[in-house]
Amino acid sequence: MLAACALALSASACSVLGGNKDTVTLYAPDPRVPADPAWPHVDRQLEIATPQAPRTLDSLRIAVRPAPGEVQVYKGARWAARPAEQLQDALLRTLEDTGRLRAVARPGSGIAADYRLALELRRYEADYAGRAVPDAVIEVNAKLLSLRDQRVVATRTFLQATPAAATDTAHVADAFSASLTQVTRDVAGWVLGAAAQDGGTPAAGR
Repeated sequence: MLAACALALSASACSVLGGNKDTVTLYAPDPRVPADPAWPHVDRQLEIATPQAPRTLDSLRIAVRPAPGEVQVYKGARWAARPAEQLQDALLRTLEDTGRLRAVARPGSGIAADYRLALELRRYEADYAGRAVPDAVIEVNAKLLSLRDQRVVATRTFLQATPAAATDTAHVADAFSASLTQVTRDVAGWVLGAAAQDGGTPAAGR
């Protein structure tokens, strides 16, 4: 039932009631990022590693920071997928759909990748920061690695904070969807630009 619910979600929610238990609402941000006409075509293959994240952050519970140094979770609400999965899936789909790369996949897919995108998810939380309504904050560090010569091609940290329209969980989830969409767009464009500017050539046989 939960799986069927998750598949039906976009940025909206689905409530699941089981027996006498409290209602649990699943939220599934579903960013759709069209290709920017300015993004270059890169004749390379890319693998996107599973983002690294602290266990306390990469949880199905939706984290909220009501005050500095204090982290709680929203009651009766869950992510349909963990934040690291959300980020990886969004980037994979976006970079695949753009058609700007020869191939893009997860590690272990069998492609002979020229580059690996390594990601560290540092923040994925609703942060009040002294305001009446929270921001949906996503922070991720990205490294583009050359697998040909084990070289760091480029590295950058991305931070996006989108104000929620209200304090209820549904509006906070909508803000997360907007933040994830923007982070996905920013990282995808940066990866393509960094790969295009890289002076290396594909490894033999790739």
